Amino acid sequence: MSDSLSLSNQAYYTIRRDILTCRLLPGSLVTESELMDRYQSGKSTIRLALTRLSHDKLVISRPRKGYRIAPVTVQDVEEIFTLRAALEPLAARLAVGKVDIELLKDLEAQCRVEVAAPLSTRIDVFMNANKRFHLTIAEATGNGHLIRTLSGLMDEMARLVALGFNVQRIKPEIKHDHNAMIDAFIEGDAKRVEFIARRHIETFQTMTLEKIYATLSKEGTLLPVLPREIFE
Repeated sequence: MSDSLSLSNQAYYTIRRDILTCRLLPGSLVTESELMDRYQSGKSTIRLALTRLSHDKLVISRPRKGYRIAPVTVQDVEEIFTLRAALEPLAARLAVGKVDIELLKDLEAQCRVEVAAPLSTRIDVFMNANKRFHLTIAEATGNGHLIRTLSGLMDEMARLVALGFNVQRIKPEIKHDHNAMIDAFIEGDAKRVEFIARRHIETFQTMTLEKIYATLSKEGTLLPVLPREIFE
């Protein structure tokens, strides 16, 4: 791999992480020069990274203005949760008798650890452990299509979790559902695992929508929930 491609890969993953963790806020406008300064990278490196991010639909080109960080809309939230509610209970049921219980316990413990670090670091720690918890279950099914789909949904979900941190300064209360799922996996109770997975997603959806609507009533809103046509 050439040095230029290596640098653009690094820039791509770094900017992508900052979009998913809302260090770059949804709906905000950025320019190539701002990103060059922020990430200490050359123009060609940033442009290659932005091309990939545009393909991922994480940034939207605004001719002569720069790039808009893809907004998060209420419709986005509802669509993501609709798919998760359909697929994750299925994955949980299929993973019974196959999933690594000890790994789930370890990841659930990581979700609960309070890190004496800046908010952005706490967000990273929680989101990484939470994503790995859910993907460990999906991976146990051995269904490649299901794994890839849920992995993409968890990435999109990352911004919602990060915004929840920003609004309430706390992580979602997930430990009870995670532990209940682990217990059901140990017991081999497929129906209960499926039920808990669905309840977990529906509860989190309600919490997330409440956070989004809460931001709309405050000055300096953290979540610009704007009509899609503005960005088309």
